[in-house]
Amino acid sequence: MTYNELNIQDKNKVIYPKLSYEIVGCLFDVYNTLGGGYREKHYQKALEINFTLKGINFKAQAPFFIRFQGKVIGKYYMDFIMDDKVVLEIKRGDYFSRTNIEQIKNYLIVTNMQLGILANFTNNKMRYMRILNIK
Repeated sequence: MTYNELNIQDKNKVIYPKLSYEIVGCLFDVYNTLGGGYREKHYQKALEINFTLKGINFKAQAPFFIRFQGKVIGKYYMDFIMDDKVVLEIKRGDYFSRTNIEQIKNYLIVTNMQLGILANFTNNKMRYMRILNIK
């Protein structure tokens, strides 16, 4: 196997396939039950209930401290940390904004996690995007 073949296979590898499938399934469950038009906090609460019912380990509104030379200089609150492996950020809107994508990338960097999922609850559908922390 050549280096290029190995590199292509690594890029196509799905990180945490079972957990990702369960998370996305819960996102669709919530959207299919509630539909569109609710505020982000309502989807958040519904997801918390659904994750608990499905037995998925999560932390909601998980804080993460940004440090410089041992001092806390800031703090992020992530919508969800899933099973200490995946950052899940939910939004309400029709498109994935560059700002939201950068937000997830920053979360992945500060937590040193490999996978983030950005979910948008729109009026017509639920959309999601997987974002990788490529080191």
